[in-house]
Amino acid sequence: MQTATHLDREHCVRAVQSKDARFDGWFFTAVLTTRIYCRPSCPVVPPKPENMTFYPSAAACQQAGFRACKRCRPDTSPGSPEWNQRADLVARAMRLIADGVVDREGVPGLADRLGYSTRQVERQLLAELGAGPLALARAQRAQTARLLIETTPLPMTEIAFAAGFSSLRTFNDTVREVFALSPSELRARAPKSGAGTPGVLSLRLPFRAPLNPANLFGHLAATAVPGVEEWRDGAYRRTLRLPYAHGIVSLTPRPDHIACRLTLSDLRDLPVAISRCRRMLDLDADPVAVDDRLRTDPLLAPLVDKAPGRRVPRTVDEAEFAVRAVLGQQVSTAAARTHAARLVTAHGKPLDDPEGGLTHLFPSPEALAAVDPETLAMPRTRRTTFTTLVRELAEGTLHLGVESDWAEARARLLDLPGFGPWTVDVIAMRALGDPDAFLPTDLGIRRAAQELGLPSTPAALTARAEAWRPWRAYAVQYLWATDGHPINFLPV
Repeated sequence: MQTATHLDREHCVRAVQSKDARFDGWFFTAVLTTRIYCRPSCPVVPPKPENMTFYPSAAACQQAGFRACKRCRPDTSPGSPEWNQRADLVARAMRLIADGVVDREGVPGLADRLGYSTRQVERQLLAELGAGPLALARAQRAQTARLLIETTPLPMTEIAFAAGFSSLRTFNDTVREVFALSPSELRARAPKSGAGTPGVLSLRLPFRAPLNPANLFGHLAATAVPGVEEWRDGAYRRTLRLPYAHGIVSLTPRPDHIACRLTLSDLRDLPVAISRCRRMLDLDADPVAVDDRLRTDPLLAPLVDKAPGRRVPRTVDEAEFAVRAVLGQQVSTAAARTHAARLVTAHGKPLDDPEGGLTHLFPSPEALAAVDPETLAMPRTRRTTFTTLVRELAEGTLHLGVESDWAEARARLLDLPGFGPWTVDVIAMRALGDPDAFLPTDLGIRRAAQELGLPSTPAALTARAEAWRPWRAYAVQYLWATDGHPINFLPV
């Protein structure tokens, strides 16, 4: 029997019997008598323990011949927190698969990005997840197909190819096998929502409760680059550079989900856009595990109890964030936005936004590498830092994508001129996604530490923070929250 690598059978059974939504996405329950697989919180009466078997992925369930439950829709559960808190081969592979690499480049492309042989990648994924990269990508295609079937009026042929299927027949067979319904039956069961706008999709992004939107959306809105990002009518909106084309996303916090409105130039970008938005909002985190660890420090516990569920605001574009981190060195938030806005206006790709004030994509590293350094309004030393960074990104000698090895990327950044611990750690926290990145030299962190009675010198604070591992990036959010800076509040 295969069981999730992080939970034993007894824990799995208890989670299913208590319908514990915290474990949705951690593992899946397959019922031997019905041949259906569910999320742990499925609302139906739990099966007898002897009829349950457990798998670490939906793909493994599908590969074993189980079909998705029509009540709890396990394919729409939050992703496993494992893949955003690790930097080993399996975690990096899962992030790349979610980013659509297998569909675009095949398994050889996945292996090449990871620096391993296809055989080794397949072996490790199969050992930990019960499914290889093709099966995992197929499960993602099935989920994308379901979204398009239920939320758009597109013909099935267009949906099949937009979801990444090579033929209409493969699309039909996969949908029937995974959901026990034909594509037309799935559409007939979906709530009627009107014709909608072509190319615009309205989705619900699930998360594990609790989620505190204040620092998450407050940070994104307060640091928004004009033309690329904005806060409008209670939603954070931004432009997206995607593998096939571009898009615009609008994200609105709700009590039990994030409302996501995507405008895509090419629907093949849908799974990548969703994956990047989830990653930016840290929606696959396990906030209970994080907060339980931080509560063990008596000086942090009151902050956690006051506003639990803080997430780490991340990014949809790692290279963009690294550039913005350099622009923000030793200047205010407002000054950093101004510098970035000038770059966007001068070198970003223009686009139309009928609904708001978004005007450009953030400039690519290639576009920025072609900029005359003398035109940059910044000190000469920072100019050198900026030009070195964009050149390394453009030439591919520095990788900050989801496939990055965190330790290797940190070392590479530290070798660049003008990159000190603060810049490297803020990139590690918000671009690489390292949940244990820490900023002991940050002025806001030191001020908060002094106010709370924590050690305020970087060395002493780092020593105290050993007890917060592996969640020090979340401790940063709680410490920042002691300040009245706009990053800590939802815009009005």
